[in-house]
Amino acid sequence: MENASPPSNAPRAVHLDARQVRTLAHPLRMRLLGTLRADGPATATTLAGKLDTNTGATSYHLRQLAEVGLVTEDPDRGTGRQRWWRAAHDISSFEPTDFDDDPDARAAVQWIQADQVRLLAEQAERWMAVEHGYSREWRDAAGMSDVLLTLGPARLRALNDELWQLLQRYRDEPVPDEPEAEAVLVFLAAFPRVEGNR
Repeated sequence: MENASPPSNAPRAVHLDARQVRTLAHPLRMRLLGTLRADGPATATTLAGKLDTNTGATSYHLRQLAEVGLVTEDPDRGTGRQRWWRAAHDISSFEPTDFDDDPDARAAVQWIQADQVRLLAEQAERWMAVEHGYSREWRDAAGMSDVLLTLGPARLRALNDELWQLLQRYRDEPVPDEPEAEAVLVFLAAFPRVEGNR
């Protein structure tokens, strides 16, 4: 039986290895990869302008990401000395326990997770600073909430898997013909409530 090809709109995914997480645990590299995923292919010069850094640093860190397969050159766009880069994957994933025997990779994962929390707070603050300029529909649709559940690891995993499938379904649907449609960030976090020192 032949393997079925994934649909052409299926997201490209990578399960990160220890070398990739160690490379990714850097502020500029995280921003470069995130920008390429969100905005599409770009040159080092364009990325440097967007991220308020210099082209030399941008080029260096793009090469570091390329060395571990997280970004790749886009040869169809390059002309002469101008190199275009694109994200090699749409989705990165890892299990924190993948790195239990590698202290450096484990520290990198902790840094990446802390950076995601920082990004969530930064994006939420940006939204709150401008939300008054959005329509009532946008303001009522957007937001944050929380709920306290009592779950074991198996049910928490099932919940996360089900939520991820739902998010993937929305991601894979064609972009709706809505006049106000725009990119929306969705952060997903679920972990045990820890009080005080444990």
